[in-house]
Amino acid sequence: MNKLEELLAKKAAIALGGGQKKIDAQHAQGKLTARERIDLLFDEGSFVEIDVFVSHRSNNFDMADKKAPGDGVVTGYGKIDGRLVFAFAQDFTVLGGSLGEYHAEKIVKIQNMALKMRSPIIGLNDSGGARIQEGVNSLSGFGKIFYNNTISSGVIPQISVIMGPCAGGAVYSPAITDFIFMVDKTSQMFITGPQVIKTVLGEDVTVEELGGAYTHNSISGVAHFMESNDQDTLAKVRELLSYLPSNNSEKPPLYNTDDDPNRLIPELNEILPENPNRAYNMYNIIEKLADNGELFDVMKHFAKNIITCFIRINGQTVGVIANQPMVAAGCLDIDASDKAARFIRRCDAFNIPLLTIVDVPGFLPGTKQEFGGIIRHGAKMLYAYCEATVPKVTMIVRKAYGEAYIGMCNKELGADLVFAWPSAQIAVMGAEGAANIVFRNEINQAADPVGKRKEMVAEYEEKFNNPYRAAEMGYVDDVIDPATSRQRIASAFDMLASKKQSLPDKKHGNIPL
Repeated sequence: MNKLEELLAKKAAIALGGGQKKIDAQHAQGKLTARERIDLLFDEGSFVEIDVFVSHRSNNFDMADKKAPGDGVVTGYGKIDGRLVFAFAQDFTVLGGSLGEYHAEKIVKIQNMALKMRSPIIGLNDSGGARIQEGVNSLSGFGKIFYNNTISSGVIPQISVIMGPCAGGAVYSPAITDFIFMVDKTSQMFITGPQVIKTVLGEDVTVEELGGAYTHNSISGVAHFMESNDQDTLAKVRELLSYLPSNNSEKPPLYNTDDDPNRLIPELNEILPENPNRAYNMYNIIEKLADNGELFDVMKHFAKNIITCFIRINGQTVGVIANQPMVAAGCLDIDASDKAARFIRRCDAFNIPLLTIVDVPGFLPGTKQEFGGIIRHGAKMLYAYCEATVPKVTMIVRKAYGEAYIGMCNKELGADLVFAWPSAQIAVMGAEGAANIVFRNEINQAADPVGKRKEMVAEYEEKFNNPYRAAEMGYVDDVIDPATSRQRIASAFDMLASKKQSLPDKKHGNIPL
């Protein structure tokens, strides 16, 4: 065998990972191998693997006799839609994808390269966790990865894709990154597994209940996306990247669109129910504003009372935050505040303009919210909006009451332009509640309290519960025909494209975490 043949044979053996038997076992679970995932993620033929020959150097617990091709992780770079992207993919067929010293060093190296080249990095996680045989060396490796995640945060997009088990310290790297994808039924995230919980606390819980994709997408809010299989998940990752810039010095890619930015939407004139207390689907408004009706939902299963999504208007990525009247009347609560705050800061970090669509009756009341810290959580949202320096446009379509009106990015929180529909109700509270307080004495002393109350409600609505009072005071820049909403928003963002705003020089702010 000559030298070239020897090289090719060695690479072919490494490409088999843990061997055909383990590859078959991976497929039997409905999972692809690390290299199959890489091939689907990147443009065909573009991926270049590095550190192919790296392996472990441990002699403990019979490790000297165990081969670990690539030390259980594939690392490298390639192109996604023609753009440079770095990635690592843990190989569950090799020592269960466990993280040892040199497994970690390979990931750290690719993280450093991504940061130097200012390009996105994607981690495909499928691992049994820290390699017990390597002890503290494994824990040290996790620490290095966490550090790089933090240093890279807000500089380059970091995407974590959970495609198998992710336990113990391994979960914290994804938690620091910008986005987390999970695969339904085949991926899990948890600090301690069901057996430990059963032993320590006596609680019975399944792996899926504890840390499955549905749990983290709908209950904990740890994950942002859930897809049904590896193929759909990787396609969704590629789609997400199309909305993001490569780094914080660039703007997101601009896409050609055949959807006229001046397109009128007459349906919006009829979209709101006549009864202001009736719900409607906010997605219907967002889709009509977006180029070709397309949106990319972020955390759609969590805190459904607020929508966070990406759309394009005139080919430009826009981050949308909108109340959803169909869930809890669109009230802001603890989870909605957390969801919105993280999304706002993510958009601001990567130069994505913000469109806020308002229909909010207030913050959700009750002891559960107060005891849970709604004041602290709600303040995160206020902080995020105030700190954001990207173009900010707010459109009030119906209710905008009290502190929630402020929280949904009013003028004072830095909105560059505020539009209101004629149906907008901008006030400290709804007319019914306000009349009960402001006109209590008149109502109680009237010969016909019911009739008097109706009269006072109507008077309050005429004076305050409309967009014109706010417009007179300059808090609303214009009351617009709903049909022209896309036209006005597109024009606003076009005008704001050259916006430059800097924050006072400081090490960092102190967000109320």
